[in-house]
Amino acid sequence: MRLPGTRYQEHGWEQVRKLLGHCSLQAFRRIEMHRMLEPSAHAELLDSYTDAAAAALHAGARSARGEAEGNSYGETVYELSLGLLCELQAHPGFWQAFVATVAVEHARGGAFWLDPAADGVMRKKVNDMYAGLRDKVDADNYIVTTGRDCSPNKIYTYRMLDTAYREIATLFAAWKEHGAQVGAILGRPLEGSPIEVRQMKSIGACKAEWIIRWSESLERFGGSPGPLHTRSKRFASLKNSPEKIAAMLAEIGDYEELSSNMDRVDDWRSEAGEAALWLEDYWRVTGESERLEAQGGVFDDDRILAAAAPEGLEAEEEVGGGGGDAGPVGGGEDPPIPEPAVAAAEREAEQKAAGALSLPPRYMELARAAQQTGSWMLRVLRDESLPIRLAVYHKLLGAADDTYPDAWLDPATGELPTLQQLAALDRISMPTLRKRRNEAIDKLHAASAAE
Repeated sequence: MRLPGTRYQEHGWEQVRKLLGHCSLQAFRRIEMHRMLEPSAHAELLDSYTDAAAAALHAGARSARGEAEGNSYGETVYELSLGLLCELQAHPGFWQAFVATVAVEHARGGAFWLDPAADGVMRKKVNDMYAGLRDKVDADNYIVTTGRDCSPNKIYTYRMLDTAYREIATLFAAWKEHGAQVGAILGRPLEGSPIEVRQMKSIGACKAEWIIRWSESLERFGGSPGPLHTRSKRFASLKNSPEKIAAMLAEIGDYEELSSNMDRVDDWRSEAGEAALWLEDYWRVTGESERLEAQGGVFDDDRILAAAAPEGLEAEEEVGGGGGDAGPVGGGEDPPIPEPAVAAAEREAEQKAAGALSLPPRYMELARAAQQTGSWMLRVLRDESLPIRLAVYHKLLGAADDTYPDAWLDPATGELPTLQQLAALDRISMPTLRKRRNEAIDKLHAASAAE
């Protein structure tokens, strides 16, 4: 979720929370924890804790977690963590509340922090401290940015509504599997594909009554009351104030749309087949290197050269023979390799498997169509199933790569399906998937070396 002035409400918070928890445990080993029972020492301990935790953060600044993206404004997890740590000095009340919970725990079982098994307890208390602090900091920054009143509780409410919208979007995406609950949210029995599924493309298009009905439906379909229908008074007034919910949803949607230019990748995202082209070049360079080394040669320059033009092509271009009906001479681009037709029964089985994995029902059909049919990689792996090919990409390029077609990605994660999902789509076991994936990679190596 993104709001004016906020920095800690986006996807990177989970990593910020984990990094602060990890560094706090290191800091606690370097300070005199028993002095937390002395009220006069609390301010001094806060200084000691801040210094020790900052040192631990600095030590992990170059770690994968520290350098991970923390929010859409370009701040890393390390930068956000260090900033929130320093905010403790400006808001010592959160430290005082944390110390109070430690004292209560000590009264129950003594110096529990000396027990290595207590790390989980301490981490939970640290998480609670920083969760409250982040909402306070973001609420203050919201006020400064907009001039409108805000509180940590209101930030919490914004976040609840954003979470509710995403839950509804997930249900809408799998409306066939969750037809009864989707019908309850829309307030009518479903007769065919509900048009709202296609219309709700952002949180701004989510209706307040859907939020209320979604919360109401959770006890029936999820086993526990939704946030608007619990005994807690935090959101009790919201279920009777759809206009307030609508205004907050619209505010989130408007700001996300306003700032979405930072998220656009259309201008630089490559074409769907670029992943295959990249791999082809990779195999070509690897094969050339292996052949040269086998012959006892060495590369003079540490660089990647362009592929040599097919023999005879330059001569043809000189005499203007590049066009016409004769086609390319030598090693031109391979003709497209059509995918085998999928029988209706097989297509139905694919759709059922995809639905069971919370993937779009036509996932296999659309992912198959998004392949670059004339690519070298597809020619080499034409006998492998689509899930095996995707598992090869998963292994070589990772689960997320900007060159993957959208049709290959799981809408819930924006990444390739997990290996478990791919195995289920192929209706094979995980060990079999890994075995066939590795065999496919070996096949690519062999084909590259042979050319």
